[in-house]
Amino acid sequence: MFSGGAASAYVAYLMVNMHGQENCKLFFTDTLWEHEDNNRFMLEVADYLGLEIIKRRDGRTPEEVFEETRFLGNSRLAKCSSQLKVRQTVIYIEELRDEGYEPILYFGIGPHEAHRKVNLVDFYSHQTTGTVETRFPLIEGNLRDIDIKAIIQNEWKIKLPHMYELGFSHANCGGRCVRGGMNHYRHLYNVWPDKYLAQEQMENRFRENLGDFTILKRKGEPLTLEQFRMEIEGVYPSNLDEEENDLPCVCVFT
Repeated sequence: MFSGGAASAYVAYLMVNMHGQENCKLFFTDTLWEHEDNNRFMLEVADYLGLEIIKRRDGRTPEEVFEETRFLGNSRLAKCSSQLKVRQTVIYIEELRDEGYEPILYFGIGPHEAHRKVNLVDFYSHQTTGTVETRFPLIEGNLRDIDIKAIIQNEWKIKLPHMYELGFSHANCGGRCVRGGMNHYRHLYNVWPDKYLAQEQMENRFRENLGDFTILKRKGEPLTLEQFRMEIEGVYPSNLDEEENDLPCVCVFT
């Protein structure tokens, strides 16, 4: 389950050591929002591990999914993940089963997100025709993100995705992840204000047609990106006691 991030790259390394190159594949689901440097990183990792990358794409962007489902993805629920990533994975799993294989899914979720393990196991098992075996070697080995990144840079001699250099905690969806939370969107505005404004404009269009729906929430109440931007810019008073609702979707660390 290759996302183009550091954690999934290292999980692939562990997988190859356990099963051998001939029994492993890197599987990438493209949302069409990915940062261009992710592709460079993925190709270099694939070459280092001696694996091919199986790429699948639905053909829609997350915004197009939101438009078709008339549901704006937010910090609590994001149909872009289920439509563009999970569904493509399930299709591939069934294709492998038709060929006589029984795949094992490896996820790059770290110890700090161990609580997501049960949800992912249940999620994929309910989406396919039978139970799918899932493994989480970073949790089992108590491997930290900072150590993994150091290994990739210093031992593998592979430069990390550019988004990490810019201070993002993950490199998915080119910074436009609707599940990123307030800290993520504050950082997005400081680094890429144009991308923040693109998300703000998208949100405004949906609000005109669907009602009081927002990507962010504060203490359970809608918080528009426009309002949050005004707080960042100092136009509105900032709520210093705000909660950070960073609840990554299933694609973040896979």
